[in-house]
Amino acid sequence: MTRRGFAWLAALATAVVALAAVVVAPAAPAAVQANEVTNWNRIAANTLVAFPPAASGAPPALQINMAMTQGAVYDAVNAIEPRHRPYLLGARFDSMASRDAAAATAAYRVLSSIVSTVPENIPFPNRASLLLALDTEYANSLALIPDSPFKTEGIAAGNAAAEAMIAARQRDGRFGPSPWVPNDDPGHWQPLMNPDGTPMLDPTPWVGGVRPFLMQSSSQFRTDGPQALSSAAWAEDFNEVKALGSVNSATRTPEQTHIAIFWQSAGGPTLLWNAVARNLIEDPDRGVDVADSALLFGMLNLAGADAAINCWNDKYYWDFWRPWQAIHEAKRDGNPATEPDPSWTALIIAPYPEHPSGHLCLDGAHLRVLQMFFGTDKIRFGVTSSRFPGETRYFDRFSEPLKEIIDARIWAGLHYRTADVQAQILGRKVVHYMAKHYFQPLD
Repeated sequence: MTRRGFAWLAALATAVVALAAVVVAPAAPAAVQANEVTNWNRIAANTLVAFPPAASGAPPALQINMAMTQGAVYDAVNAIEPRHRPYLLGARFDSMASRDAAAATAAYRVLSSIVSTVPENIPFPNRASLLLALDTEYANSLALIPDSPFKTEGIAAGNAAAEAMIAARQRDGRFGPSPWVPNDDPGHWQPLMNPDGTPMLDPTPWVGGVRPFLMQSSSQFRTDGPQALSSAAWAEDFNEVKALGSVNSATRTPEQTHIAIFWQSAGGPTLLWNAVARNLIEDPDRGVDVADSALLFGMLNLAGADAAINCWNDKYYWDFWRPWQAIHEAKRDGNPATEPDPSWTALIIAPYPEHPSGHLCLDGAHLRVLQMFFGTDKIRFGVTSSRFPGETRYFDRFSEPLKEIIDARIWAGLHYRTADVQAQILGRKVVHYMAKHYFQPLD
């Protein structure tokens, strides 16, 4: 077992208790070369973020597609070098088979299937160009691997893993009906209106009804829900975002405004944390090899997908109003400590119910996986947002960004603090469940 495998095994044993921020002195790592696992993770990210929102390019749906891709890559590589329990693929392949060929084939086949099977009634003008780009990337990957029986065997492993994933996700609830039932009562969400007078609706409301990858049900980790409208806690949530989250807030500082926009990156947390994982894997001092790369991306994205599914299930279950609506209609909440402001406008808006925070559900899951995989909270890393491509924010611990993102969603006028805090707990619960039931190391 590799050094990284030992780190995961140690973390697994303490998955349901607080993680101590300690660093175990590792053996000197071998030099790490770029591999097709990280290459196709990057290709997957660039492909999936190019989908139109309704075609599953919206962040929660993108996370589901990333999970399908990385779950298959993990199974393909693990079928050649079985260090941990497989996710779907029980077959084993020659230990000398090309892991790069397996990873590239699994990712290519699943991504091509995802692109091809978006329903025809959903506008997808760049479908053909994305398929052509995937064909080109796959040909380039295979051209770098010398022809041999080992390459052929690796391709076979990749095909087997992709076929297992594609079969497992048939009729899984993607592109199903919206669960939203309009309700005019105080506290229930109503959409903003587009300039043409149509309601601004969630492009992928079906996410909460998708069959989970790991959990037993899509509502397994139901949050406690929003604060009661008559409570002092609700007034505290309300007044905090009212003061800090408006587009022209006099309370929010320029730095806070910048941070709020920084975290509103294209592709959402999925792309942010996959990029962080790639950077850590590609750091030669870390000693993360091909098999452990596949393990990390598999855990990161399967857990992230279930966090998104449970989160979106919660959103439509609680159906809670966004700050802009609550602040406009505060006379209806029955709380004397809240005052309406009909002119209040959020810095950033979103087209679905408020509780819990989708961003924090995913942040909580991804960051917990990174803690567990590396066996420590204390690792320095950088995060680069598509909103400010030349800017990288650096952190010394995986736990550090959570507080900033919780605040950032309030500064953006998107969420109340309760929704952020409960969301990151939901994400962590998904990871703890995964650690107990999946990816156990093999003897």
